[in-house]
Amino acid sequence: MKPTKILYVDDEAMALKYFDRLVSPMAPVITAGSVEAGRAALAEHGDEIAVLVCDQRMPGEMGNALLRHARQYYPGIVRMLTTAYSELGDAIEAINTGEIYRYINKPWEMESLRADLKNALELAELRSERDDLMRDKLLAQQGQLLANRMASLLMLTAAVQHEAHDAALFQFAEGALACRSAHPKVDWNRWEHADLLQAEAQRGVAVASHLRHWLQLWEAAPSDGPQALRVLAELLDGDPLGDDTVLVADAQAFTALLTAPAGQVVTAPQCVWLAWLLWQRGLARLEAVDGTFRVSLATASVLPGDWLADAMERLTQPLD
Repeated sequence: MKPTKILYVDDEAMALKYFDRLVSPMAPVITAGSVEAGRAALAEHGDEIAVLVCDQRMPGEMGNALLRHARQYYPGIVRMLTTAYSELGDAIEAINTGEIYRYINKPWEMESLRADLKNALELAELRSERDDLMRDKLLAQQGQLLANRMASLLMLTAAVQHEAHDAALFQFAEGALACRSAHPKVDWNRWEHADLLQAEAQRGVAVASHLRHWLQLWEAAPSDGPQALRVLAELLDGDPLGDDTVLVADAQAFTALLTAPAGQVVTAPQCVWLAWLLWQRGLARLEAVDGTFRVSLATASVLPGDWLADAMERLTQPLD
């Protein structure tokens, strides 16, 4: 939903009525009689408001306090200050601190006010379109990072343990889908492309090291299904259900290798699930049931030839 409304804040009741009557043919108007009421209107209708027009001189807090609030919490809203000529210094300060797009002198000149508001609405629409494009771009880039992590895990697991590594990673991917993995967060103001590639390569080295650690630790341990499930339950703080199922409450135990923010250090506990699947040659499956996650034993099956491409495509779809 694109923002289309104008919020006007003024302590003078007549000014509120006059503004509404004058401007409502151009765009829907919301009015508020104080800075406090203006904050409440933003909290309730922030995603609907395109333009905020605020009077400066009001009892209690000044208008620029609301403009600063809007700048911090609703940066897409175009902010405007209306004030008398004698209060021009307040408007200049607001402009210089980046709080407003434009100021409007009181008393208003009708055609000038309409023109200023029309320009502000057009600017708000451009900002909304820009934000939508940036959001789509960031989601695509985050999805690509998640897909790259899946591809790198295939190579890492093959290097760490060749036997049945693809079956283990298949179950890992299916488990991530069951948990509805979010895309990894990336601070694109921080990361240059080359730096991100380096961080992800270093991340892969750490993952391989932790996988080897767990597999070496379990090398001499009994690997039959029920015993292995008890090992997993202990490590993931899960509850065994009979000899063939473990109940785990925290999805992060199954998804952190894919969803951790860029640059975050990989820990050994984050690698437990994938290492355990390698140990068990992928003979297990993860299901989401009533807000919890169940790991149960499974039999071997033939994997589709395009299972990795299919998993990456499904994992990178935006969550509803």
